[in-house]
Amino acid sequence: MTAVPESPEGAPDASPAARADKSDAGHGRTIFAIWLLLAVVLDPLFILLAGPHLPPGAMTLNARGQQVDLTVITATALPVVLFVWVYFAYALVVWRHRDGEPLTDGPPLRGHFRVQTTWIAVTTVIVLAMFVYGTVELIGPAGAGGGEGPAPIWTPTAKNVLVVQVIAQQWKFTYRYPSFGGFETDQLVLPNDTAIAFHVTSLDVIHSFWAYQLGVKADANPGSDNVAFSTTSAETGAFIVRCSELCGLWHGAMTTSGVVLSKAGFEHWATSTEVKQAVATSYLPKFAWSYTPDANGSDGGYYPDNKDPYSPVETETFGS
Repeated sequence: MTAVPESPEGAPDASPAARADKSDAGHGRTIFAIWLLLAVVLDPLFILLAGPHLPPGAMTLNARGQQVDLTVITATALPVVLFVWVYFAYALVVWRHRDGEPLTDGPPLRGHFRVQTTWIAVTTVIVLAMFVYGTVELIGPAGAGGGEGPAPIWTPTAKNVLVVQVIAQQWKFTYRYPSFGGFETDQLVLPNDTAIAFHVTSLDVIHSFWAYQLGVKADANPGSDNVAFSTTSAETGAFIVRCSELCGLWHGAMTTSGVVLSKAGFEHWATSTEVKQAVATSYLPKFAWSYTPDANGSDGGYYPDNKDPYSPVETETFGS
């Protein structure tokens, strides 16, 4: 008969439960070591290599701020994701069922105060930190690209701001330039190194103006002036404009492009377009921050005086 080993106090050696606890602690240390190594290596690599290429790019200070925000949030979340992946992979390799082994239940799980409190504390700190960081960034310049309604609280510090009105309708965007006689065009052209105030409105249903690479996005609501600022552009080139609010059958096709020119190039384009569009501009409604749909025919007719079925202008032009 084999004797049972005894501890120095004369008691039997550690129970199976105690041995299981030691084994679990060993697994935990191994998982932690693998995770820590990966996190220390991959997180800086992500920031250095992937961060500068994250959307929406760095075409404006708005966009650059949003790119930094996305880098910070992703770099914060990456270690958490890595831990889940490491634990999952470790479980598949170490604790998988092997052929020939009896299929039995593992030891029952019990509460572990230290693990529970550590998990709650760490996740709480992460969530609150992201809450504070996100709030500060929304208040600061990085958040200026979101529509703030007709009376924005946060505005660019630049003294000279170019106003561009964005008019949405099913299913296109047009733009008015009040600084250049109020002409309207379907081309969105902007000057480099200039702060832009986008005044966004709609003629029919709710749309959303999203100038992706500029870091600007604002809802276009009928009868409302929604202001979004684009801080100083950092480079010239083309950018994409999309509607990001479901607005009807052809919503998916409501996309176009814009371009940022040099200041001299923009000035030439704006002044020459003002001259070319002078006659057409004279038929437009007087510039306002929003428009009645009837006033420019977005409902299918042309009613300058908002009277049905025909206005005097239409009667004189086309006959009764």
